[in-house]
Amino acid sequence: MIRIITTAFLFICSLLTAQTQYETGMKKAFTLWGEGKSAEASALFERIASAEKDNWLPGYYVALVNTTEAFKTKDKDKISALLAKAQTAQDAATALSANNPELLVMQAMIYTAWLVYDPMTNGMKYGPKINEIYAKAMALAPNNPRVVFSKAEYDLGSAKYFGNDTKPICAEVERSLGLFDNFKPETPFHPNWGKDRAVAAQAQCAAKK
Repeated sequence: MIRIITTAFLFICSLLTAQTQYETGMKKAFTLWGEGKSAEASALFERIASAEKDNWLPGYYVALVNTTEAFKTKDKDKISALLAKAQTAQDAATALSANNPELLVMQAMIYTAWLVYDPMTNGMKYGPKINEIYAKAMALAPNNPRVVFSKAEYDLGSAKYFGNDTKPICAEVERSLGLFDNFKPETPFHPNWGKDRAVAAQAQCAAKK
């Protein structure tokens, strides 16, 4: 009996240690990213993902970090490498959590980065896919602030490009702000970003009234 209890105790301790390592690693990765060390943050998220084989979050952040960096550079070779890494991580995360609205937004962002990379070549290829993904995400999670805002942000870009009315889209930006205020992530590591971008988009909408 003592041996059984001891074994159970050691097992529980190992789980708690693993959880602590995960939390420590995730916090460190977010710190690195916040310091502008995106490559180091991505590498750490990748290591965490390789250890947390049933957890979609580390892979999601590999995709998010690299896609975010792809939007910041004009170097086409670098963009291709960043988005390839993002897509690999995205595929692995999606395999762990299908029909996940946060991952759908992430996939739409990757496709949007490809579209921005070469609008003439990639517009017809990725435009319909992006719209389809956001439609699916809205059906699954109509009150998720990242779903609502990311779709609105993409629609604003399209409306400006084609000269369409932005008023209904700006209304969705406004709606997303209320959703951000009331959103509570499942854990401290679940996606909780986007409000700052929504505030900036709202200001641009207000400036055009």
